[in-house]
This record gives sequence, structure tokens and C-alpha cells, in this order.
Amino acid sequence: MMKTARILSTALALAGMALGQASPPAETSLTVNDKQVTIKYSAPSMRGRQIFGGLLPYDSVWRAGANSATSLHTTGDLMIGSLAVPKGDYTLYVWLDKNQWQLIVNKQTGQWGTEYNQAQDLGRVKMTMSKPPAPVEKYQMTLSNEGGAKASLKLAWENTVATVPITVK
Repeated sequence: MMKTARILSTALALAGMALGQASPPAETSLTVNDKQVTIKYSAPSMRGRQIFGGLLPYDSVWRAGANSATSLHTTGDLMIGSLAVPKGDYTLYVWLDKNQWQLIVNKQTGQWGTEYNQAQDLGRVKMTMSKPPAPVEKYQMTLSNEGGAKASLKLAWENTVATVPITVK
């Protein structure tokens, strides 16, 4: 009985590790004007699947990653596009549209990624859409310093790159 329990426990642990590797935790962070901006998400891979318009349908909200909701923490006030975002903690989602994505900043935090409550939206901002030079196998979120108080957030996966400017106050 004890040996069976140990084998089962080991098998479950290995299965959990294998599943966790499918969409490992990832983070991007940036310091601008002595203010820290950090985004934590899970980074799934294409693995031969059609992502946008397939696995993730258009005209729907996406958790901007996998597993738990994608989190944004900022120690300074931000302007994300035209949206004022006070310092604090938020969840990021994306409204997927075939032609124009919108980044959603949501005030609810700590939930599983598919638990989206539109009533908790701080707001939405349009993203600039482009195509990468080659398909992006593993989903990436990147915060980049653009000089001065300016930064940008880029989401890249499959055949899509979506970018939004950020100003740190």
C-alpha cells in the first residue's frame, strides 16, 4: 500500500511537472524614473497549433498567457496608451479581434486566468498590430525602455505582434 502510494505520488508529481513545462511561468520587468513595472504570466507554445482564430477565437477575451491570470504590478502611475493606470496591482487581458486588439487592464487580481469580470475593467486601449519576421513559437511579453519616461509593452506569438506605449509618471 505504501509503495503504491509513493508510486502514485511520484507519477502525479511528474505529470504536474510535465504540464507545468507546457506553459512555464515568465516575467518581464522594467525600471523607469525609479518606478518598477512588472508583468507575470505563463508562456505557452504553439506546438503545431493554429493559435489566433483557432485555439483562441477572435471576438473574445484572452487571458494574455496561460494558467493563472496575467498580473501587472507598478510602483508608479502609468499611462498605457490613453488609459491612466494608478500605481498598484492589476490583471491584464486582451480583446482579440482579427484586425485590432485591445489591452484590457482589470482591477480584479489573484484569480485564475479564465475568470474575467468585465465590471472590474479599469479600461481598454487599442494596440498597434504587426507581424513578426518569422512565427513566434513561445508566447512572449516584453517591456522595453524607449528613453526618458517612455516604455512599450509588446505581446508576440504565432504570426502576431501587438504593442502599446507606456509612460511612467
